[in-house]
Amino acid sequence: MAFMSFSGPSRTARAVAFAVAAILTPAAAGAKDAPIVIEKLGSFAAGGKIIGDAASTLHCDQGHVEYLIPAKARKTSIWLWHSSSAHVWQNRWDGGEGYQSKLLRRGYATYIWDGPRVGRGTMSCEPTSYEPRTGQDQGNWVAWRFGPKQGEWFKGVQFPTDSKEAYDAAMDARYVEWDVAKNAHMEAEAAAKAIDRIGPVVALTSSAGGWRAMLAALKSDNVKGIVAYETAAFVFPEGEGPQGEEGGFGPTHVPLEEFKRLTRIPIQLVWGDYTEQTFWKANVELSKQFVEIVNKHGGKAELLMLPAAGLSGNTHIPFADMNNEQVAQQLDLFLKKHGLDKR
Repeated sequence: MAFMSFSGPSRTARAVAFAVAAILTPAAAGAKDAPIVIEKLGSFAAGGKIIGDAASTLHCDQGHVEYLIPAKARKTSIWLWHSSSAHVWQNRWDGGEGYQSKLLRRGYATYIWDGPRVGRGTMSCEPTSYEPRTGQDQGNWVAWRFGPKQGEWFKGVQFPTDSKEAYDAAMDARYVEWDVAKNAHMEAEAAAKAIDRIGPVVALTSSAGGWRAMLAALKSDNVKGIVAYETAAFVFPEGEGPQGEEGGFGPTHVPLEEFKRLTRIPIQLVWGDYTEQTFWKANVELSKQFVEIVNKHGGKAELLMLPAAGLSGNTHIPFADMNNEQVAQQLDLFLKKHGLDKR
């Protein structure tokens, strides 16, 4: 596994330059590398509860929303739901422009979500424990489809294979899953409350974030669409789809009438490259099954295999890959098709 040192301005310096440019310089609409004009930015907590008694309380299990609203924003905002770290939305693996900036350039307000017990959504209402486990990096390498094993890259992979900083950034972009199924429902409930505060959004999700956004869409009419990059789990109507008890990464079964809420919105499931060579092959097949069931009940779901669209080498997190601009162009087509790009 060969790397070279990453050169260029530090992450802090880039952030400062971005902020100064955004304040002082008007943007050329949509121009690549033009400064981004931010009209409003901030953050807020959502969901959670208060435990204890009148004399001794604790606010806990809240999620955290960070937002950036550009000047002349489009009517529908973009809700960014990771399943690893907010970092994956903010930078390409090599430090280049990430999806958040690309979306802002396109005129979309962005809301990055850290669910309860994730990232900045701290203070669990229940006891938790954590035991460091070596080998996670090697597992990430395979799970994120950098290659078949640590140190061996897939041919043509859209990852900067010669950059140690990029590799370190990827390995740093993880968090601990406590009780996966239970937390998914808790995160979805908190997210629905936050989204109802914001208004209409399209949920852009990574990995298990897709499953959680489906659950949130059952609770909020303000979820106007879902684009799920490589979802790790699904929601199905009772009696349909794969059967078995819910646990881990799903599947979740809900009554048909509740499931039909997902048929009211456009849904796109996106997959990258090399899926035939890994355990993700089974999830691609589940994606096909999900799309078929949604559409059978009158929905608007579709499957996008990036290689079929002419994009090769994409990993489990395609929006942070080296060709993320081309991946974003596929998103543009979907949003335009369903009228979610209006100003």
